[in-house]
Amino acid sequence: MKKIPEEIVDFFYNQGFVITSTLGIDKIPHTSCKGIVEIDPKGLIYLLDLYRGQTYENLKHHKYLSITAVDEHRFKGYCLKGEVKSIREEDITDKVIEAWGNRVTSRITQRLLKNMHGEKGHPKHPEILLPKPEFMIVIQVEEIVDLKPQHIKE
Repeated sequence: MKKIPEEIVDFFYNQGFVITSTLGIDKIPHTSCKGIVEIDPKGLIYLLDLYRGQTYENLKHHKYLSITAVDEHRFKGYCLKGEVKSIREEDITDKVIEAWGNRVTSRITQRLLKNMHGEKGHPKHPEILLPKPEFMIVIQVEEIVDLKPQHIKE
């Protein structure tokens, strides 16, 4: 398990969502959007999944997953790679649902503010239509990749 630096923990917490990648039984990559519930700096990440779809099926066969987030404006991003330690329904407690609801509310608020400033996005608020999360994925981080090109870091 790899310790996650505070700067990276904060970066991921400030993202509206992350992109996850899994590998299908046919060895074809699959990507999807997920919401972070919690990050333990010791190296564990807790994600919510709203559906029992392709990610769920892929994790039955291949237990590795990557989590990617990018901030285009700051030209910064990270990919966290690791093994899925568990997929649990019982961890979707009222506290988790409340935290998830707060994140959805925050996304709606951000969309409203951008619309008021003339940044046209989706005409509706699709976050309102999202279903209740079905399960939680717990990942043990094994590798952290800084996506900023090396020549820009120096």
